[in-house]
Amino acid sequence: MKLNIKDKFNKELPADPILENSRRQVSEVCFSYVTPKETSKPELLHVSPEMLENLGLAEDDAKSEDFLNVFTGNTVLPYTKPYAMCYGGHQFGNWAGQLGDGRAINLCEVEHDGKNWALQLKGAGETPYSRTADGLAVLRSSIREYLCSEAMFHLGVPTTRALSLALSGDRVLRDMMYDGNAAYEKGAIVCRVAATFLRFGNYQIFAARQDEANLKVLVDYTIKHHFSHLGEPSKETYIDFFGEVANRTLDMIIHWQRVGFVHGVMNTDNMSILGLTIDYGPYGWLEGYDYGWTPNTTDSQHKRYRYGNQPNVGLWNLIQLANALYPLIEEAEPLEAILNQYKTDYDEKSLEMMRSKLGFQISDESDQSLVQDLEDILQLTETDMTIFFRSLADFKIENDLNGLNVIFDAFYKPDEVAFNTEERWKDWFVKYGARLQMETLSFEERKTKMNAVNPKYVLRNYMAQMAIDDADKGNYGLIDELFRILRKPYDEQPEYEKWFSKRPEWARYKVGCSMLSCSS
Repeated sequence: MKLNIKDKFNKELPADPILENSRRQVSEVCFSYVTPKETSKPELLHVSPEMLENLGLAEDDAKSEDFLNVFTGNTVLPYTKPYAMCYGGHQFGNWAGQLGDGRAINLCEVEHDGKNWALQLKGAGETPYSRTADGLAVLRSSIREYLCSEAMFHLGVPTTRALSLALSGDRVLRDMMYDGNAAYEKGAIVCRVAATFLRFGNYQIFAARQDEANLKVLVDYTIKHHFSHLGEPSKETYIDFFGEVANRTLDMIIHWQRVGFVHGVMNTDNMSILGLTIDYGPYGWLEGYDYGWTPNTTDSQHKRYRYGNQPNVGLWNLIQLANALYPLIEEAEPLEAILNQYKTDYDEKSLEMMRSKLGFQISDESDQSLVQDLEDILQLTETDMTIFFRSLADFKIENDLNGLNVIFDAFYKPDEVAFNTEERWKDWFVKYGARLQMETLSFEERKTKMNAVNPKYVLRNYMAQMAIDDADKGNYGLIDELFRILRKPYDEQPEYEKWFSKRPEWARYKVGCSMLSCSS
């Protein structure tokens, strides 16, 4: 197995001089060296063929003993020095101080085909940032992270990727719902991949400690390697850098809203500086179209990270990043202008995204009202988001009355529709049909366009939970089946039609399907 290793982060940035792997406050550095924990009986469960290719590896490499040992933490690659990053962050709106890679260990950076890839093991043992935890991960959370990373990429959502999923062979003690019922589970390790795993919190920690020298070192490094098109570091470059981070963050969140993804824990330490979806913990997919839904039990009271609030949280997090970068810029006005632009851009991009979901190619002043009416009606009775928008492509202008029939399978409680919302739906379809008549596309052309932005298959929580339940029994076939389906989420895939269905009733209140904790 040959990788073109080109480490930069741990060669160009300040390192923790203390090599002891003990929990502690780590200051004036970007990372600490740490060695992954050896595992007792590692077993590779799945590998992404695409990511192998992206790293310059072949399928035969993935079958080797070297691959297994490296990506389960048992072997450190020659001439590499694994490390854990130091960062801080706001958690649920409150400054938490130092956080850092508590269960993630960066192995190295690889260059292939002109791209940089950082390889990181999640669940490979404790680091100086593990606080009271063990730095390990369990199979259920690892399956969810592995499948969702690749699923999101194929949905067209900016995301970190995943190379491999493996069992460690060790048992890990976890209290899944934080209710005092801890139990041993199968340990697992995911190899995550991204151009960089830098987060807002990496910059915040230096600003919080008034360490402006190292803040500048890290920002300059980031611009040099990940935003080089902005030019040499200067006050203007720092402003442009923040502007681009804001744009990427907004684009990512618009994609989340488009496909019905809810991150669940949008703390600033979980926000990628590249605008990638990062840290797949208690995430979930909208089933009923509900702006107030969050998958995170920790957030169930205040619902800070609910689906409808994700754009606002993105802005709040950017304000915290602006505060961190302010010492390098020393002017509030340009930062405020970028933050105000985020609000304007969100309104425009959100409407444009909904136009694409509804099959509109041109803009009309009535669109905002039509979209608002739709969103209001969708929330009056439980309506499956994915099935609704995918089915809507079958609506034909010449028959306004067929609208309800086209979307009928999206309703969880059809009787409620008949009694409460049928007339509102009929009125809406009349307006929708009239609006579509302004368009020039044929029915088939419109359907093709709509099906390219409205996925047929997403990683619903119950699907992931079924794969987890099977895996707990030693059956890993469903992981591969879901992986294959989710590589083509916009295709019909008739052989997998059974997965194009509403959440089963048994999953409504099942742990792992409707309730997820930060350890999920």
